[in-house]
Amino acid sequence: MVVATGGVVSLRPVLAALRAGKVVATANKETLVSGGHLVMPLARALAERRRVGMTPGDPPDPWTSPLAWLRPIDSEHSAIWQCLAGEGMSAIARIWLTASGGPFRDLPAADLARVTPEMALAHPTWHMGAKITVDSATLMNKGLEVIEADRLYDVGLARISVVIHPQSIVHSAVEFADGSVKAQLGQPDMRIPIQYALTYPDRLPSPAPRLALDELAGLTFARPDEDRFPALRIARYAGAAGARASAALIAADEVAVKRFLDRSLDFPGIARLAGEAVERFGAGPEPGLDELIALDLEVRTWCEAAPGTRA
Repeated sequence: MVVATGGVVSLRPVLAALRAGKVVATANKETLVSGGHLVMPLARALAERRRVGMTPGDPPDPWTSPLAWLRPIDSEHSAIWQCLAGEGMSAIARIWLTASGGPFRDLPAADLARVTPEMALAHPTWHMGAKITVDSATLMNKGLEVIEADRLYDVGLARISVVIHPQSIVHSAVEFADGSVKAQLGQPDMRIPIQYALTYPDRLPSPAPRLALDELAGLTFARPDEDRFPALRIARYAGAAGARASAALIAADEVAVKRFLDRSLDFPGIARLAGEAVERFGAGPEPGLDELIALDLEVRTWCEAAPGTRA
C-alpha cells in the first residue's frame, strides 16, 4: 500500500494494512509523528515473525527489518534507510537530516513578518504542494522529520541533528560509532525515493536524471538558526513530550498553514500557533487510535478559532 495523503486520516488504513501483513510505503508524516507508538510495534512484529526459525548461518534477510514493512518515501528518510543498508542499528552515532533552508534562510528575522504566501511558495530547489512548501519555509517540515526519524529508527532525539544544505544534493546522512559518515546523494527528484520504496530490496533503472559529481560546483552546510525558525525547537519539544504533543503539533500546523495561505495569519504566526497548541493539548498519556482522531479534531477546532495576525 502506498500512502500519499496528508493528515491523520491515513493512520487507520496504515494500521489495517500492517495488521494484514502488507507492505506500507508512506509519504505521510502524520502516521509516524502522531501515531508512531501504534504503527511501529506492528512493523517490528512483522519483522520479528520473519526471524522465527532463522539460524546464525542463514544469509541476511532484508525482510527482518521493520523498514522492509514500513517504507519511508520522503527523500530524507529514504536516504537514511539507504545509508543503513547492511548496518546494525546499534552502530548509529548520529542521524543528519539535511534541509534546503527554504526561501528565507538568509532573510533577516525582522523581515519574516512581511512574508506573503507567494513568497513562501517559491521554493528554491523542490517543486511540491503548497502545504509542504510552506512547512519547508518555516522549517516545520524538518522538525516533523526529526520526530519521524526518532519513531522510525529509535535512536533518541538527542542523536538526530538538522543541517542546512541549500543545494539539496545530499538528502541525509548517518554517522556511525567509528566516526564514518554515509550520505545518500542524488538530484532533487522524488522519483528516486518513491521507486526505491516500491522495488526494495532491488534497485531498478530509473528515469530520474543522473548526478554528475564532476559538474558539482560545491556543497555547503550550516547550522539552522532556531531563533529565526522556532518550529524546529517546538517540534523537538513536542517529540520529547510524547504522542499527544506531537499529534497536537501536526494538527495545529495544518490549520496554521491554511490560515497563512488565506492571509488570516502571518508567517511567524504558524510556529507561534503550533507552539500554543502543543502547550495546551500536549499533556497526558499516549492516546489510542480513536482518542488520537478525536484529539486531532479538537486541536483543529481550537486553532481555527484562535486569534491571528493578518499576513
